[in-house]
Amino acid sequence: MSRQLAELGYYLLAGAGGEGPAVLVDEARRGEELGFGTAFISERWNVKEAASLSGAACAVTERMQIATAATNHNTRHPLITGSWATTMHRLSGGRFTLGIGRGIAAIYGAFGIPAVTTAQMADFAQVMRRLWQGEVIVNHDGPIGKYPILALDTDFDEDIRLALVAFGPNTLRLGGRLFDDVILHTYFTPETLARCVRTVKAAAEQAGRDPDRVRVWSCLATVGDHLPEELRLKKTVARLATYLQGYGDLMVSTNDWDPAVLQRFRADPVVQSIGGGIDHKATAAQIAHIATLIPETWLQPAATGSPGQCVERIRREFDYGADAVIMHGATPDELEPVVSAYREMVP
Repeated sequence: MSRQLAELGYYLLAGAGGEGPAVLVDEARRGEELGFGTAFISERWNVKEAASLSGAACAVTERMQIATAATNHNTRHPLITGSWATTMHRLSGGRFTLGIGRGIAAIYGAFGIPAVTTAQMADFAQVMRRLWQGEVIVNHDGPIGKYPILALDTDFDEDIRLALVAFGPNTLRLGGRLFDDVILHTYFTPETLARCVRTVKAAAEQAGRDPDRVRVWSCLATVGDHLPEELRLKKTVARLATYLQGYGDLMVSTNDWDPAVLQRFRADPVVQSIGGGIDHKATAAQIAHIATLIPETWLQPAATGSPGQCVERIRREFDYGADAVIMHGATPDELEPVVSAYREMVP
C-alpha cells in the first residue's frame, strides 16, 4: 500500500455542487485510492448539507480523514451538532473533524440568521469539548445562548478534532487558542499565508499550547494545464470572482490588493447581471469577460501549469509555513496527475 499523504487534502463536491451530491461517493473512494489524507466538505444551502455528506463519505472510506470546512454552529442546537460529531466520530473510527466557520454575513442577514461572532465560536468550541468529555453543563449563559442543561452522555470521553476556517486576525488567533486545525482561504498570497501561520502559532503558544499541534492548512487552487481551458477559467477566474462577490473587501484587505480594482469589478454590468455565484451561474462568455477584470497578480497564488509545476508550487506553501495543503477546486480524477507527480517529487 502506498504512503497515505497525510499532508494533502482535497474538497469533495468542489465548488457549487457540480453534478449533485451523489457523485460524492465516487469522489471519496477515488480520493482515498489516490492516498489523500483528508477529504473536506463545505456547505451550501442547496444540495450540500454537511451532516449527510459526512456520513456518506465516511461510509465508503476506511483510512481517510473526513472534515467539514465549514459548517456553522448557529443553525443547529448545540446538542444536535455535538451528537452529530460524536456519531460521526464513532462511525468513522475516529476519522472525523468538525470544522466550523463564520459564513458569509450578507447571506446570513438575508435569511434572518444572526451573524456569527468570534466570541460565539470560542464558546461553542469550549462547550463541545466539555460535552465530549461527558460533562453535564448546568445553566450555561454565554455567547451561544442560554441553556438550562446541556448534556450528551456522562460516559463520553471523546477526542474529536475541531477545525476553524479562518480569515481575519481575530479568527486566526481563536484558532490558535482553541482549535486543532486552522484552514485558510484560497488565493492568499505567500506573504498573507506566512503572516496567518505566524498569527495562529503565536496565539497557540500564548495560550500555553504546543504550536506544532495546531495544524494550519493552506488552501491552494490546483488547476493543471491537462484540463481544458474553459474548465480552467471556471476553476480560477470564476471561483475567485465568486469570492469577490461574497466578501471581496475582506479578500482585498487581507492580501493588500487595490480596492479600486474591486470597485470596477462590482460596477461591471456583466458581473451585476449574474444572479448567483459566478462559478455556478456564469456562462463561458461571461467568465471570459470577467477574466479581463481580474489582475493576473490576483490569480497567481495558485498551482497551475504542468503537474510538475503544480507540485513545485504546492511545495512552496510548506516553505511559507503551512503544515498541510488542500488541493482546492478540483476532483480526484482531475488531481490524479498532480498527485502522481507529487509522489515522484516528494519522497
